[in-house]
Amino acid sequence: MKVVVFNAKRYDQEYFGKTANTIFQFEYRPEPLSLDTVHFAEGAFAVCIFVNDDASAPVLEQLAAYGVKGVAIRAAGHDQTDSETARKLGIHTANVPSYSPHAISEHTVAMILTMARNLVQADRRVKDYNFELEPLVGFNLHHKTVGIIGMGKIGSITAKILKGFGCHLIGFDPYPNIPLAEASGLEYKTLEDVYKSSDIIIIHAPLNAHTKYLINKESIALMKDHVMIVNAGRGGILHTGDVIDALKTGKIGHLGLDVYEKEKGLFFNDHTCSIPSDDVFARLLTFKNVLVTAHMAFLTSNALTNIADTTLENLTAWSNGVNAVNEL
Repeated sequence: MKVVVFNAKRYDQEYFGKTANTIFQFEYRPEPLSLDTVHFAEGAFAVCIFVNDDASAPVLEQLAAYGVKGVAIRAAGHDQTDSETARKLGIHTANVPSYSPHAISEHTVAMILTMARNLVQADRRVKDYNFELEPLVGFNLHHKTVGIIGMGKIGSITAKILKGFGCHLIGFDPYPNIPLAEASGLEYKTLEDVYKSSDIIIIHAPLNAHTKYLINKESIALMKDHVMIVNAGRGGILHTGDVIDALKTGKIGHLGLDVYEKEKGLFFNDHTCSIPSDDVFARLLTFKNVLVTAHMAFLTSNALTNIADTTLENLTAWSNGVNAVNEL
C-alpha cells in the first residue's frame, strides 16, 4: 500500500525508515500538500501530512476522487485538516496527539531562560571579544508569577518544570484538570486574572474559534508592564500587529515565538538566498528582545520516533478496516 508523505524532510525519512513497517511503501515528497500537489497522491492508500499542509475541503475532494482512504497527520495540531468534510467523503483522519510533550515544555523553558538571562546577546558579545556586562542584567525566575494558557499535557509538564524554579504558577483552561494542577502547585484563574497577575505568560493552547487572536491590544493592555510572552501553541493566537505595537512601547518586555501566524511557506524551508517578502515578520526580527525558533519545539529524537510509530499505528488500523485510536 502506497503512502505519500508530503512536506517530507530527511529526518522524516530516517525515522519512518526505523519503524517496524512491513505493509506500506512510503513515497516522500518535499512539496507540501495543496491543490497544486495533490496529484502526487493518485493511486495512494493514504497521505501523511504535517502542520502547514493543506487538507481543506477542495483538496480532500480531490483525494477522494483518487481513492485515497486516509489522511495521517504526523503532528498533534489538526487545524489544517477539514475533518468534517473528510468524514463525509469517507476519508479517515487521525493525528499524533501526544508524541513528546516533554520536548515542547523543555523548549519553552529554554526560551524563557534564554531571554531572562540575555544569553543570545551574551554569546554574540563574547564572540566579538566584548566582555562588558552592563547591558546583560537579567532576572531570576524564582518567585516570578507564571501564567499558563492551556493546561493539557504540555502545559502541565511546563508547570511541573517551573515549579522547580520556585515560580508561583497560575493558569487558565476551559476544561480544568484539578489533579494535574495540584501535582504542579498551579492555581486555576480566569483569563483576565492570568493577564493581570503574570510576569511571564506561556501559551500552550490549540488554535480554534475561541483562541484566535486571544492575545490582542485589549488583553495586552491588562498585562503587567514589561511582561514576557512565550507562544508555543499556534501562531494565530497572537495578533502580530498588536504585539509589535506593544513591543515598541515596552509593554511587552520579552517575546518568545516558536510559531508564527503566517509561517506556512516560511518555516521548515531555507530562505537564506531569498529576499524577505513578509514585512511583519521582518519587523519582528528587528527587536533584540524577541526570540524566534522555527516551529522546532517538538524536534527531538524521542518525538520523531513517537511520531513515526504512532502514524504507522494509525495507518495500520485503516488497512485493517477499523478506525485508528487517534481518529479525529
